[in-house]
Amino acid sequence: MKINKVYFKHSKILPVDKFLNNVLYDKKYGYYTSKIPFGEKGDFITSPKISDLFSEMIAIWMVASWETFGKPNNFNIVELGPGDGSLTKILLRSFRKFPKFNSIKNLYLYEESKYLKKIQKIKFKKEVKWINNFNQIKKGPIIFFGNEFFDAIPIKQFKKHKSFLLEKNYSLDKKCRIREVFRKTSISNIKAIKSYKSLSKLDFIEFPKLGLQELKKITKKIIELNGCVLLVDYGYRKPNNENTLQSVMKHKKNNLLDNLGKADVTSHVNFSLLNEFFIKNNLKIKNLITQKEFLENMGIIERAKILSKKMKFTQQSDLYLRMQRLLSPRYMGELFKVILAYKFNKNNFAGFK
Repeated sequence: MKINKVYFKHSKILPVDKFLNNVLYDKKYGYYTSKIPFGEKGDFITSPKISDLFSEMIAIWMVASWETFGKPNNFNIVELGPGDGSLTKILLRSFRKFPKFNSIKNLYLYEESKYLKKIQKIKFKKEVKWINNFNQIKKGPIIFFGNEFFDAIPIKQFKKHKSFLLEKNYSLDKKCRIREVFRKTSISNIKAIKSYKSLSKLDFIEFPKLGLQELKKITKKIIELNGCVLLVDYGYRKPNNENTLQSVMKHKKNNLLDNLGKADVTSHVNFSLLNEFFIKNNLKIKNLITQKEFLENMGIIERAKILSKKMKFTQQSDLYLRMQRLLSPRYMGELFKVILAYKFNKNNFAGFK
């Protein structure tokens, strides 16, 4: 119970996003500041951990995007939330197969967690650069990529009551127990929510205010330098009045307010809202597709067939089980979506028809 106090700091009542931001990123007791959450020994597993082929397809997509931009002599890649660097490692390995591209690309890692950043710096040293502010990048083009980046940024939650919009908060009582409290929200929050058609008919609203602030910085840089942003994440095409906050610990569901700082907390991404956001911010968008569609369009099945020819039967079985986890509708294939927003006069980006 006493750990609960840590996350409230200077206030006994906090909106959902500020409370969860403390839970995830508190310098001493935050989930992402004290442990490696990824992999079989962690709490959840991501696509780069399931198979190197996922990361290879992303690497090929990046090289193909460079070609779409006319093979410029300066090309910036920003990986958003690289975690333990599993994807980064395969990107660097794959880029070496394209010597010209490899010689001119600049790979930047954008990481909130100082703990994870330390792990990344041990792994990569001089091969990448770490960045806290996108304004450090002066010349383009630039591409941003994030795998399960947006779902990890805490969201706000609201409900409509008569003519009022009430915001969900968490409060701390005298016995250090956490309670849900709904309060009237600010005029600025009401205006922000009313500006999105995709939220207009909902009675329960999830609003990624912090996430959209991050995307605003990204879109600004894309417009300034030309470029694109590719996000792979789990979520829904249209919201449905659902509370999608979820907590996972050791690969099992966890009660949201239990094991604070020891369990991961995420929410499903509202892709219709992201679509609207990018258009509002003067970027073009490709049609939203599933992870299955994107990876198959990029040639993952053909690549797996080539690799399997040199494998023993047990290795082949392992390869195809991992492929199934990435592509099957029963696993990640359709729950995970891929969205691409860009500023450029061509639209022939790989992976999208």
